[in-house]
Amino acid sequence: MAGDKTEKATPKRRDEGRKKGQVARSADLNGAVVLLAALFVLSATGPNLIEVLQTAMRDVFLLISTPEIVDHRGVGAVAAAQTKAVGLACAPVILVCVVAGTLINVAQVGGKPRATILKPDPKRMSPLQGAKNVFGPNGLFEGGKSVIKMLAVGAVAALAVLPKLDELAALVGMPPRQLMAELASTVYAIAVRAGVAYLVIGAIDYAWQRYRTEKSMKMDKQSVKDEHKQNDLPAEVKGAIRRRQIMAARARMMADVPQADVVVTNPTHYAVALRYDADTSAPEVVAKGVDLVAKRIREIAGSAGVPIVPDPPLARSLHASVEVGQLIPEEMFQAVAQLLAFVYRTAGRRVA
Repeated sequence: MAGDKTEKATPKRRDEGRKKGQVARSADLNGAVVLLAALFVLSATGPNLIEVLQTAMRDVFLLISTPEIVDHRGVGAVAAAQTKAVGLACAPVILVCVVAGTLINVAQVGGKPRATILKPDPKRMSPLQGAKNVFGPNGLFEGGKSVIKMLAVGAVAALAVLPKLDELAALVGMPPRQLMAELASTVYAIAVRAGVAYLVIGAIDYAWQRYRTEKSMKMDKQSVKDEHKQNDLPAEVKGAIRRRQIMAARARMMADVPQADVVVTNPTHYAVALRYDADTSAPEVVAKGVDLVAKRIREIAGSAGVPIVPDPPLARSLHASVEVGQLIPEEMFQAVAQLLAFVYRTAGRRVA
């Protein structure tokens, strides 16, 4: 059927989607890679980290038992020195986690950051859109994925611990240093297995995210044909076509100004023409513009007898948030209703 999106996205469509942040990315895959990287570096630096922590703890206990040994530098300097030692011991783990997180993100979304996706988007903050995400197919998938993650991690932990219950029971009475080493080895083995299971879940989630992204970016055949035609044209021809399209759209817009009910102005820089039909749920913006276009809208409205009302805040808000041909948003209903009521009352008095 015409309009069915069955074609793969073109490079231009992908670039446009990328600018909007429409890329496949799995937070679970990020978390799994960072977790495994942290476990790897802990296996290498763990003994040194434990030694530094033991030394810091002994020093603290020594200060508590004999506070008179603190010299003129005070407790603050001693605490700062301890914090620095612990921070340096933890630095390799932190650094590896940061590098791993950065690399897996780059691998998923590419190395071309877009500042435009950081701009606030009202659609993303919409409660209705949030409800669709929670209760829609994506929300169901995320809920099922969370359950699977818990079951998988729980199963991995159980399979690692249950066979060793007798060995763990035999640890009772073992010297603390040897007990710590045995427990650390057991916990590390469980964490590695859980990390591998988490990595598998992350890979599945990434495949799902890619499928969703590809599906959302598909195009219909007519759009693909139109894009190819545009790409085959010289830049000068494309520019001329765009100019003609803009001029034609502006001419249609100006032709609708005499049918407007009111023109809201800034009063000189902005002009927005509104029309309200009882058959529609809200007033519609039929024309808008700034500077010279706004001046032309005012001139046509004046010739046609359309009321022109200065309301700078409303004019700027309408111009910034509503496109020509669109109905005004709900948050502007009250302001526009008051404006139209004023216009209708004024017109009624003039007729009388």
